[in-house]
Amino acid sequence: METLEGTELCFPQLLNSSCRKPIRPHFETMPIYILLSFSSLLTAALNLLVIISISHFKQLHTPTNLLLLSLAVSDFFIGLLVFFQIVVVDGCWYLGDFMCTVYQYVDYVISSASVGTMVLISVDRYVAICHPLHYSSEITQKRVQVCVCLCWICSVIFQSLILKDIMKEPGRYHSCIGECIFFINYIAGLAGLTFSFIVPITVIVVLYMRVFVVAVSQARAMRSHIAAVTQSGKVTAKKSEMKAARTLGVVVVLFLICLCPYYCVALTGQDSVLNASSAAFIFWLYDFNSCLNPVVYAFCYPWLRKSIKLIVTFKILQPDSSEANIL
Repeated sequence: METLEGTELCFPQLLNSSCRKPIRPHFETMPIYILLSFSSLLTAALNLLVIISISHFKQLHTPTNLLLLSLAVSDFFIGLLVFFQIVVVDGCWYLGDFMCTVYQYVDYVISSASVGTMVLISVDRYVAICHPLHYSSEITQKRVQVCVCLCWICSVIFQSLILKDIMKEPGRYHSCIGECIFFINYIAGLAGLTFSFIVPITVIVVLYMRVFVVAVSQARAMRSHIAAVTQSGKVTAKKSEMKAARTLGVVVVLFLICLCPYYCVALTGQDSVLNASSAAFIFWLYDFNSCLNPVVYAFCYPWLRKSIKLIVTFKILQPDSSEANIL
């Protein structure tokens, strides 16, 4: 049912309370549906392979890989959430106010946990490169498990406090039926921006700058054929640790590139001046970061390529496959 030129109602039976949606040509909406669907499936599939690999093969049960597992879990769920963006491509939300609140809450929790995991990864690489003598004693399997659990628990609690208004009364800020907007008050938004972006990003950048400086100095030392133990008593990091630092450094850089536009808009408060296409691109870039991480792993980690081959050929179903040597 058409109400105005170029628009129609989301719920034609609710004339006075339904939201309006713009009428777009089929050739405009179809590529968006295809892009979001492909991006969602690819993100979920790639991260599921990482999850299965690290969970199944015992050789991969290391502190660093546990952090990658946590990141892969958050990226997997972000991939699934992209499907919900397909629902609102035409400007209407058909799943009701309660599901809109659930979608918003889960999205914030997963994004917050992903940022927290990035901080833990940065700490892990900092200790491995800058304090290699203390790494095995300080970064243990049990401690990393506790840190990952605390990261997710804190994300749940923090976002529950930030979004308590909409959780108490779903849809309280909706002006019409068929709308699903992300709205939080100024104080809660400022707190969320500070603890979900500014503080974590500052920690990540500072730690990786220190890692970069130490890595460069150690690379020069190795090229100069300096012994493993230098005159100052410092120990040169293992080649594998250096490679892991570079790989995870790439992950962190991509993370910053993909997330900064979203948070910069939130920080400057200029979201109201964005057109629909710009806003859609920023949200898509934010989510696409979850697809890039496993691609980086596949290029840089031979163990992932080997484990994926065993997974897709169903060899992990064989007895004692978890004991396979894939390193």
